[in-house]
Amino acid sequence: MPRTTRRDRYHHGDLRAALIDTAMELIAEQGVQGFSLAEASRRLGVAVSAPYRHFADRDELLLAVGVRAGELLATTVSAEIGGDSHEARLVAVARGYVRFAARHRPLFEAMFGTLMPVGEPEFERATQPVKGVFHTAATALAGGDPVAAESLGLAVAAVAHGYAGLLHLGMLGEGDDAVEHAVARAEAATRALIAGRSALT
Repeated sequence: MPRTTRRDRYHHGDLRAALIDTAMELIAEQGVQGFSLAEASRRLGVAVSAPYRHFADRDELLLAVGVRAGELLATTVSAEIGGDSHEARLVAVARGYVRFAARHRPLFEAMFGTLMPVGEPEFERATQPVKGVFHTAATALAGGDPVAAESLGLAVAAVAHGYAGLLHLGMLGEGDDAVEHAVARAEAATRALIAGRSALT
């Protein structure tokens, strides 16, 4: 059976999805600054005007990539959830966050740079499953106290983001073992925060 190319997918009416996929590839290879609609068009074998049927400009396509990144984060976190307790769910968010950072480093870094569409409805929708689990678990563990829940949530977020950063800096080693080490450390630190949550301010 002949291999399906990106251009074939375009001719089957899926140019928008193909553009998002190609943008993600380019960002992985060159970073956000190295991405252009012209390069995406070249890779897809379409006219440089073709992307404008689906996206007004480069920023709009990058926003769509940010939404896709949010969906990937939600999927990664969901795969980590293996228990019904609030502690297990909060730990799952930390584990999934670090694993997402490891698997999709360029997207992860871009999300906290030019791709981070704070308040954008589509991005909020994509990440709502993660935020919902995180908020519900933190609130329950804090006994319904919104201030205590915020303190716990911020502390867990700082731990997860910190271990993701250490992993990217190579301070936890290299390869799959380093990823699992980072995930395990983030889990242990999150459980420690939950156990000592009364000391958080």
